[in-house]
Amino acid sequence: MPKCNVCHNHCDLEEGREGLCKARICRDGKVVPKNYGHVTSIALDPIEKKPLNLFYPGSKIISVGSYGCNLRCPFCQNHEISYDFGKEYPYGFREMSPKELADIALEYRDEGNIGVAFTYNEPLVGYEFVVDAAKAVHEIGMKTVLVSNGCVTKEVAEQVIPHIDAMNIDLKGFTDKYYQEVLRGDRKLVMDFISMAAEVCHVEVTTLVVPGYNDTEDEIKELSKWIASLDNGRGKEKVALHLSRYFPRFKMDAPATDVDLIYRLKSVAAKELDNVFTGNC
Repeated sequence: MPKCNVCHNHCDLEEGREGLCKARICRDGKVVPKNYGHVTSIALDPIEKKPLNLFYPGSKIISVGSYGCNLRCPFCQNHEISYDFGKEYPYGFREMSPKELADIALEYRDEGNIGVAFTYNEPLVGYEFVVDAAKAVHEIGMKTVLVSNGCVTKEVAEQVIPHIDAMNIDLKGFTDKYYQEVLRGDRKLVMDFISMAAEVCHVEVTTLVVPGYNDTEDEIKELSKWIASLDNGRGKEKVALHLSRYFPRFKMDAPATDVDLIYRLKSVAAKELDNVFTGNC
């Protein structure tokens, strides 16, 4: 039985069956992207919305998403396209080739657009389209951005990273228990992905601070120390951290993160990192 090697789930797929991510399927005995070129969302966004605060600040970027995700975050704000696609998402998708996406990016250059960001759902469950579209965007001299949970295998990372100029990667917490029991992910895969990316392109990291799960000063201190150690010690200058405030979403109704806590944790992280930003405050 074919096994998918994109992420930690390593789904064994019978012919015609989808993986947990809902974006990959077994066809003719091979695991292939079901969502290749399927676009559910596209918009011209400020680059800071990714969030990327240190990569061409003040610019805009065409942001594009498909469907599917390999995690199961109970607070997902895009669950309709992440893993309820077809059940709760009424708008379907439009098919788009890599060249068509690049042409759209070029069309909006005069409005401040610098390229294309792959975002909204988890882009790397359909990494083949990300690579092909990124190549097309680079061919017209524009930039590529990836917004990802980073929970993919080294094999996928090696294929994607060379084609991306900047990334915002979620490091959702700094304990295996949180990743495994709440998110159904793999923290080590994410950390390996961040480490690999930081050696090649501009990287900023986001941690959504969820009360009672990943909100202690000790955890943020350890997380920040690890980020500071990236790229042979140059991470202090190179990698920024965004501490973002949680709001009740989807299946999680815990109260929103206290604003004062976010600023207190920022001061903890700032002891290790030069660039720490707050979000949703």
